[in-house]
Amino acid sequence: MKTTENILIIDLEATCWENRPPRGQESEIIEIGVCIMNAKTGKISKNEGILIKPQYSKVSPFCTELTTLTQNMLDNEGIMLDDAFDILRAEYDSEELTWASYGNYDLNMLQNQARRFYLDYPLHDDHINVKTLFGQIHPTVRKSVGMQRALNELGFKLDGTHHRGVDDARNIAKILHWCLQNN
Repeated sequence: MKTTENILIIDLEATCWENRPPRGQESEIIEIGVCIMNAKTGKISKNEGILIKPQYSKVSPFCTELTTLTQNMLDNEGIMLDDAFDILRAEYDSEELTWASYGNYDLNMLQNQARRFYLDYPLHDDHINVKTLFGQIHPTVRKSVGMQRALNELGFKLDGTHHRGVDDARNIAKILHWCLQNN
């Protein structure tokens, strides 16, 4: 596994519904949770949640319950996805750093949204799927498990709110650092 000295950790939140999306709506990124982790020390820096205004969907009550994000928050504090991609490039060296996420959802969603909105993909080609890596390295789990279960298996506390990208990015960093130390 090739990695840079610092690794960019990303966790996305997207519009979601209890069942199928309402007619004319589709799942879109509404938060890019991000932090930088030093691969050797595990030290986390520059942790934030970049809120995104969805273009083709609205935040459902189910989505607010899951993420704590509201349509009002995104309307007032959210930015366009292309501006968020610019922040990743300018403030996080996203095109230079190996990056990681928990599973492939974030990778696929970022690629799909970049295509959907005709934007340049903002991330490096080297991606670490922490979910798969954890399953390969952990001595007893040996399969794909959710982030919360992985934290529990390692005896780590879930920091912040689960399903908030800003917090989940930090939690993923803890799991990734354990993986790097034990690989």
